[in-house]
Amino acid sequence: MGALYLDDLAIGQTFTSTSLTVDEAAIKAFAGQYDPQPFHLDDAAARGTLFGGLAASGWHTAAMTMSLLVPSAPIAGGIIGGGGEIAWPQPTRPGDVLTVVSEVLEVTPSKSRPDRGMVVLRSRTLNQRGEAVQVITMKLVVPRRPVETPA
Repeated sequence: MGALYLDDLAIGQTFTSTSLTVDEAAIKAFAGQYDPQPFHLDDAAARGTLFGGLAASGWHTAAMTMSLLVPSAPIAGGIIGGGGEIAWPQPTRPGDVLTVVSEVLEVTPSKSRPDRGMVVLRSRTLNQRGEAVQVITMKLVVPRRPVETPA
């Protein structure tokens, strides 16, 4: 699939990623560098928390989501955020197999900038049981297809 411009996107259009298996060592490495909380670093310590066991940082889940989303939704110019909302309905665990399913909710050409528009994309990151571990609704800046000028 080639790059998708605003003109190629339609409400209800969906994209499904490949899958990624979450590794315990990667959870701990990410947490050690970016979110050093006990429930992300130590399984024994995590058992005494509301997570009841080792859980990936939500930010790690977001990063894994992006690694799956980018190749599955090849937006022209890249996935450029203009705002959004994120939720983590349940934790991502070691051994989870994640897949991202995205749906176009809105496509709005810009009135002031005819070369682009906004797309609202909801991406659900699902584990192997089909349970959402992350839901992100993003406003994306998406270019319009360039107008070809005669030579």
